[in-house]
Amino acid sequence: MIELTVAEIADIVGGTLADISPQDAARRRVTGTVEFDSRAVGPGGLFLALPGARSDGHDHAGAAIAAGAVAVLAARPVGVPAVVVAPAGASGSRAGVLEHDPDGSGAAVLAALAKLAQVVAAELVAGGLRIVGITGSSGKTSTKDLVAAVLKPLGEVVAPPGSFNNELGHPWTVLRATPETDFLVLEMSARHPGNIAALAEVAPPAIGVVLNVGTAHLGEFGSREAIAQTKSELPQSVPASGVVILNADDPAVAAMAGVTAARVVRVSRAENTSAGPSQVWAGPVSLDEVARPCFTLHHRDGSGTTQAQVRLGVYGDHQVTNALCAAAVALECGADVDQVAAALAGAGPVSRHRMHVTTRADGVTVIDDAYNANPDSMRAGLQALAWIAHGGGTGRPKSAGVGRCSVRWPSSARTRSPSMIASAGWPCA
Repeated sequence: MIELTVAEIADIVGGTLADISPQDAARRRVTGTVEFDSRAVGPGGLFLALPGARSDGHDHAGAAIAAGAVAVLAARPVGVPAVVVAPAGASGSRAGVLEHDPDGSGAAVLAALAKLAQVVAAELVAGGLRIVGITGSSGKTSTKDLVAAVLKPLGEVVAPPGSFNNELGHPWTVLRATPETDFLVLEMSARHPGNIAALAEVAPPAIGVVLNVGTAHLGEFGSREAIAQTKSELPQSVPASGVVILNADDPAVAAMAGVTAARVVRVSRAENTSAGPSQVWAGPVSLDEVARPCFTLHHRDGSGTTQAQVRLGVYGDHQVTNALCAAAVALECGADVDQVAAALAGAGPVSRHRMHVTTRADGVTVIDDAYNANPDSMRAGLQALAWIAHGGGTGRPKSAGVGRCSVRWPSSARTRSPSMIASAGWPCA
């Protein structure tokens, strides 16, 4: 984050000062990080008081100040220096983002956080920061991790941990960036139309990446068409001076070339697609015995075509598209294909419970892909399991442990389970 006084923060978010004089507010500077967990607060930080189902951040404001926070961003006075914003009311509650927000106090603090992040992002972009936004029904986190890995040789990178990609995680990540940050990599998720547009308004991407339009949150959106429309909010938000990277193997994504003013870069498993020629593509793809993809990376620009051999350090055939999108980002930022290939080879799984492959002492191989599930991601995980079980032609026995899914799937997705399992190489009864 950039250094700001408490008074400046109050002015940015439209809040009032509580338990701090205007003179002190003009002197006290936030020099640390912004945190919503009082246990994570350090010297010079700003604490966000957010309500929860079991605990209210307002009750931990004193502990945050004792830990070194300069002030608290809250929806009511908390007895310590604070910037206070008025609760949004029950009708403005963001219960979908926060577990518990009956009076809209959390919504008010999140809205203030977004305003603060927007101002900070604008100042950092003016200083040279490049923002990369990534969306898609699945693969966002894996791709975000790959993008961060391929950009690291080019400069300082800030990216969110795990899948921190909503109205809380997005601005929180923006505020991790500093004047020394060269690249800010952001995931952008949605449960309703307008969500991605709102995130893009906080931190407008110079490079937008759309991976796919699948079945995640189909229960909330009602149709793939509605999902596609919402995902298209990202390419629509990228300015004419920016770049939009589209997975041309997904027709719904390829069609988004028609809704953006930015330059379009197509990535694909083929040199030419129905949408037009690819700028970044993979040659024939093969998998090793543990389902790590190998392929030739091709890059075509105005000066010709270059290529390099790639062996990914992540698992599953579905990672090829994720890697191509990451490669396209790095190539747009000045890397060459050899640099990209080397970075991809060294990029293993980062975020927990996303295709982590380990082998126990007794020889059993365990694939941990337990973070979240939708029909598309489950199919990809099962296909990787089927391949690994047959690695080297040994035909090892395989089994899948599938827990209860709390995400709403429409009946059409649920009834596809047998065909999904069969497509992954499993017998169905």
